[in-house]
Amino acid sequence: MALALIAATPCAHALPSFDEVRADFRPSDTLILDRQGELVQRLRTDASVRRGQWVGLAEVSPALRTALVLSEDKRFYEHSGVDWRAVSAAAWGNVWNSRTRGASTLTMQLAGLLDGDWRAGAGGRSVVQKLGQTVAAQVLERRWRKDQVLEAYLNLVPFRGELVGLDAMSRTLFGKAAHGLDEREAAVAVALVRAPNASPAKVAQRACGVLRALQAPAPTSAKPASPPVAADCTGLDSYVGNALQRRDYSASQGVAPHWARRVLAQSRSAATGTSAITSTSAAGSLRSSLSAPLQRFALDTLQRHLRELQGRNVEDGALVVLDNASGEVLAWVGSSGELSDAAEVDGVLAARQPGSTLKPLLYAQALAEQRLTAASLLNDAPAQLATANGLYIPQNYDHQFKGWVSARTALAASLNVPAVRTLVMVSPEAFARQLRALGLPLKETGDFYGYSLALGSAEVPLLALTNAYRALANGGRYSPVAPALFSRPASASPAAATATTTVAIDPRAAFVIGDILSDANARVRTFGPDSVLATRFWTAVKTGTSKDMRDNWAVGWSARYTVGVWVGNASGDAMHDVSGTSGAAPIWAAVMQYLHRNTPSRAPTPPAGLIRQRVQFGPTGAGPNSPALEAARDEWFLPGTAQAQFNLPPAATNNNPGRITAPANGTILALDPDIPPSRQRVQLSSDQPNARWSIDGKPLPAPASHANHRSAASEPSNTAWLPWPGRHRIALLDANGQVLDEVRVEVRGAGVKATAK
Repeated sequence: MALALIAATPCAHALPSFDEVRADFRPSDTLILDRQGELVQRLRTDASVRRGQWVGLAEVSPALRTALVLSEDKRFYEHSGVDWRAVSAAAWGNVWNSRTRGASTLTMQLAGLLDGDWRAGAGGRSVVQKLGQTVAAQVLERRWRKDQVLEAYLNLVPFRGELVGLDAMSRTLFGKAAHGLDEREAAVAVALVRAPNASPAKVAQRACGVLRALQAPAPTSAKPASPPVAADCTGLDSYVGNALQRRDYSASQGVAPHWARRVLAQSRSAATGTSAITSTSAAGSLRSSLSAPLQRFALDTLQRHLRELQGRNVEDGALVVLDNASGEVLAWVGSSGELSDAAEVDGVLAARQPGSTLKPLLYAQALAEQRLTAASLLNDAPAQLATANGLYIPQNYDHQFKGWVSARTALAASLNVPAVRTLVMVSPEAFARQLRALGLPLKETGDFYGYSLALGSAEVPLLALTNAYRALANGGRYSPVAPALFSRPASASPAAATATTTVAIDPRAAFVIGDILSDANARVRTFGPDSVLATRFWTAVKTGTSKDMRDNWAVGWSARYTVGVWVGNASGDAMHDVSGTSGAAPIWAAVMQYLHRNTPSRAPTPPAGLIRQRVQFGPTGAGPNSPALEAARDEWFLPGTAQAQFNLPPAATNNNPGRITAPANGTILALDPDIPPSRQRVQLSSDQPNARWSIDGKPLPAPASHANHRSAASEPSNTAWLPWPGRHRIALLDANGQVLDEVRVEVRGAGVKATAK
């Protein structure tokens, strides 16, 4: 016996201090904090055990503290680690084979939790283990205070199954923090300490006994302890059964689940082989660059707006806010949460077609290469571009054409045909290189996308697109998004980007693009005079809608922030009647208003070398009384590109000779064998009123409506043609029979079924 005691003594003296135990405590959940230390997400990272956060004794319910001492160690505050009276009673009971309560104190149990050598096995503790546990308990009592012993015990003791510690138990079984446990809940918790995996009936029986002890009057010196009272255990069986089946402590909870996974992944990567949690300043927590108030507002705004769009087949959305100077993420909303059938999909990282939001980057490149200026005239008219796969015929969102417009109007009003004409000047491959320089991860070459790249046919993530706009906000200087982990003091002013910065766009071109996208007058032709895109402070913004209304975007910046919003369906389903101004734009505007509710945003200072000059625009036609194409204004020019007058090309001033808008040149038509030939027609249309048509040099009769109202006709000429197999030349003629435009089509015939008699 003496040898066993001597062997146990060194181990007992190697016990850690209270501060060491608390510092080494590792919750199974990681807390993701914002830049100010406020909780934004709790994320489970240890699947082997369920531990909550360390709970201070002051945060523990008084009912639970009392119940634990009464049930497990009545003389806890009197003994010095070993209750010798309980030891004597237990030994005497063993002699007479009577059942007595065990002699293990809370301090002795804690010693077993701290050192696995003293934990009871399947056959109980050996003599050496019991002696070692006794010595360790006395050592703990000399080094630790009583409140520290009780606090550590409550945080380390197993309760049931995977649940270890008071915080995990109270949140899982009762759905509340430890400070809110009432007497009945405290009785159930203490009953689980004695036998964590007992049956619900046994737990209820023991909990009733704990309740009886709790409700008994406290003894005094003048009055001895009263006999046990009958506790109110009504319904305790069903209550315990329900509690033991409850799992209210979800694996992830908060307002930033997708962001939490990004923070955790970057933490593990930065830890270089050590645990992610050990690399944090506080055990079980990671401080990130997010702003909790902004994150809550952004999530609430996104969900509220999507609810307003109910009935339009749209349930998903995503949002990201970047600090222009540092590149830090201030808000990251990956999905609409409960509104989505795919809430786990991170819309900030999912690749989608960006639509017209690539246009500012295209025009910036064209300006930098001096292929055009903000005042250059572009023709918004039907275009047919030959490609390897056939004709590419771009259309505007409203299926209408505006004629000759300046590049400023074309970009601000988001006209498609001028953008495609600009890409013809730049070339798809050169534009693809520009996009990659801005961090957009294109999967294919520019030639693969072709001219549709101007209209956003390549899929890109919202984060990369928003960061590319941040480069515009920073005068063309590109830098990657800053790491998610936040290292500088929360009170420090925004820092400049510490990562490598490259000049991806000419600063002067970037400034002109920002000036265009902030020009409310320039976007009037498409968005009207009272657009949701207009803010009370300086901002530059662009919307975009992908093919078939599958994706809707609004991305823009202010003096300090860049905000990107995507609205659509994670499944790829098309939305119903959701445009740029009704989908993502209201969310973008609300977030920008929130960001600048107390902070001004002023227009940037023009970079050196830009020229400001008054420009005039020529008339819309050859006549002296023709109105000007656009109103005179002051315009920005790169050096060597300034001019005071912009007129239509000579060929365009010839009274608009007219073009065939349908069918397109090279069209192949097939006759339907199920429809009688006399019932099949091809619609011929043009943009020229009172014009006539000819097929293979033979005139077609004018439509009756035109013949009867020829003098008052102002609508474009349209007529129906009865086709026949073969190759044909369709010509548009003026009143004198001169050819204005012509296209060539092919009609392919098929066996025509005989009409039933």
